[in-house]
Amino acid sequence: MAINLSKGQKIDLKKSSGESLTNFCVGVNWGAIESKGGVLGLSKKVQSIDLDLSCVLIDDQNKIADHLYSPLYKEEVLRQFGLQKGKLETSDRAMKHSGDDLAGDTGGDDGLDNEIITIDLSKINPKVSQIFFFLNNAGKEDFSQIPYSKIRMYEGTPTKVVSEFASYNVSAEGQYANKRSIIMGKLYKREGEWKFSAIGDPTEDTFLGQTIQRIVKNYL
Repeated sequence: MAINLSKGQKIDLKKSSGESLTNFCVGVNWGAIESKGGVLGLSKKVQSIDLDLSCVLIDDQNKIADHLYSPLYKEEVLRQFGLQKGKLETSDRAMKHSGDDLAGDTGGDDGLDNEIITIDLSKINPKVSQIFFFLNNAGKEDFSQIPYSKIRMYEGTPTKVVSEFASYNVSAEGQYANKRSIIMGKLYKREGEWKFSAIGDPTEDTFLGQTIQRIVKNYL
């Protein structure tokens, strides 16, 4: 049975069999904003929501060792924050991003993840000790307007869930007025074993570079 996480909760990556969870997906699911339109309110208005799932890998010296975020971010803006061009695969090929979803779910939660990062912990650069996952809104809506946003870890592929290990309903944690970024959680290594911590901290960051700077400054 999947673990339903709450803010601040930490878990071992151990399956019920006692075996370590090594190959898995981290997926994020969110909904578009839907409202009634027309004179009589009989039509439905759908506003697409372009959230970006990203992660930074931190080494044992608390330095950024690698990253996954959209290649669509402008390089000249990234350079202002000392960041490299976005990419969808880590240098060690241990992590791969499924690519941008520009809309979110319409018609309610379809049970599928909008953006997914596949992970093989056995291939992670041994110098990496923490991996932070976060969401940024490429639009101007804040998270109080977005109907739901969830993160989960599961065995399977980006198109097929075999067994869900843990999930965290971020939108259930509180009020998100004026918040356009969420630091969702992190994988971290302790005594050679990987664990997961549900963070769920919303921020007012309007750009990915601000969120990465915040992580480096306040979460290491």
